[in-house]
Amino acid sequence: LLLGSVKSNLGHTQAAAGVAGVIKSVLAMRHGVVPRTLHVDEPSSRVDWSEGAVELVREPVPWPDSDRPRRSAVSSFGLSGTNAHVILEAGPDQETPADGSERTVPLVVTARSEAALDARIRQLQSCEPSVHVGFTAATGRASFTHRAVLLASAEGVTEAARGMVAEGPLAFVFSGQGAQRLGMGRELYGRFPVFAQALDETLTELDPGLRDVIWGDDESALNRTEFTQPALFAIEVALYRLAESLGVRPDFVAGHSVGEIAAAHVAGVLSLADACTLVSARARLMQALPEGGLMLAVEAAEDEVTPYLTDEVSIAAINGPTSLVLSGTEVAVLAVAATLPDRRTSRLRVSHAFHSPLMDPMLEDFRAAITDLHFAEPNIPFVSETSPKTPDYW
Repeated sequence: LLLGSVKSNLGHTQAAAGVAGVIKSVLAMRHGVVPRTLHVDEPSSRVDWSEGAVELVREPVPWPDSDRPRRSAVSSFGLSGTNAHVILEAGPDQETPADGSERTVPLVVTARSEAALDARIRQLQSCEPSVHVGFTAATGRASFTHRAVLLASAEGVTEAARGMVAEGPLAFVFSGQGAQRLGMGRELYGRFPVFAQALDETLTELDPGLRDVIWGDDESALNRTEFTQPALFAIEVALYRLAESLGVRPDFVAGHSVGEIAAAHVAGVLSLADACTLVSARARLMQALPEGGLMLAVEAAEDEVTPYLTDEVSIAAINGPTSLVLSGTEVAVLAVAATLPDRRTSRLRVSHAFHSPLMDPMLEDFRAAITDLHFAEPNIPFVSETSPKTPDYW
């Protein structure tokens, strides 16, 4: 098939002629239509059109079906010579996933007012949005304070969330153990090269075999702290690099448990190699401790439980004004919880009582493992009670 070439002999417009030919060919492959050959009143007599499978396309025709990707050639010439001479191949269909399932496209909408936001949402609900519309909405439009997220699928467009963006600084908080799930990051790895590169680099420093645990089918393996901690660290670092590549930059970073190591790394306190050394030693030594103890989420304020803490139970996390986690021996934790009758509690599914006195036996070995690490000044404000730049802090 010969797609009509685009020619120009007018100075700097020659390069544009080649670009126009590329655009024309890309659109032809995308729409599955071979356009007619332009500016040909009579086929050349110097070509034997009866031989071979080459022919002029006098009218637009559907692209022939085959088991191969669509391909087209672009040749464009000007006064100075060739300005485009390429063969293009169509990529995979981005509208339909490879597994044949329906794709849901997120549409980010912003407007100056609530009324303008409603009008924009109605406009999108009346069309058939594609991934191209979703990409343009997210990256090619100005951002305003009134915002909404729509989900577009074969069933239509529905509103998922809306709200207003308050002016002020942006903080990233990295989560701790409990956020892991099988398959996390797999789709992002396939779609975003920045995420894939960051994950590959981190897993190389940790253990490349960790990928098989994260994307495997053994949930119990992923929930072993020796794998959970480095897995969460790797995913959180890759997520940060992806957000960073999209122009999202935090004014502050913080984290809980292993998430604090990820926060320290992206803030510049620890290099990737040193952060991986720290998280690997932490996970390995904690896993080596005897299993047991209890972590219990409790509906209570800090000052309500502090008088009852002992050398067998501590506060592992304060999640809100009246939400915290107790950790320690089961007897001691339940004794503190008994002082708060009629309060909601929930046992955490963990193998060890993390952030409790039961972790003390691994501290000396942990300190020895990270003594030689280099701790730098953070280049992003790092929120913590004390300086994270010493082994004793960790």
